Amino acid sequence: MRTLDLHEAAAWLRMSPAVLRLHARQGRVKAAKPGKRWVFLEDDLAAYLGQLYAGRRQAPLSGSNEEKSSWGYQNGVMSGGSPSPRRTAKEYAALLGLQTKPQPRNISTGSRSGTGKNSGSE
Repeated sequence: MRTLDLHEAAAWLRMSPAVLRLHARQGRVKAAKPGKRWVFLEDDLAAYLGQLYAGRRQAPLSGSNEEKSSWGYQNGVMSGGSPSPRRTAKEYAALLGLQTKPQPRNISTGSRSGTGKNSGSE
């Protein structure tokens, strides 16, 4: 039974150490942390890799009748979305019968000087 550290196990699985650390922390990959570092058993890594094979179906051969677009349609036009989020909010409020306050037109507070100088005494 061979043990591997995080970097060795990541290299064995051909993944980054950061991703492997996350999988170990979440319990997706069996690992132990006897001190400050993760320790992996090569047998457990092989079992994890085997689970990945079992979890995925074999891809259909190219050109077969079972092959479909991942979108479920071809040459389609995507629809949806609103050009104005405020208009959509107003429409929802009107449909629900909600009372809404008018939105302020200017979000700045106080008066603004057009010259850029202080409005103090001169």
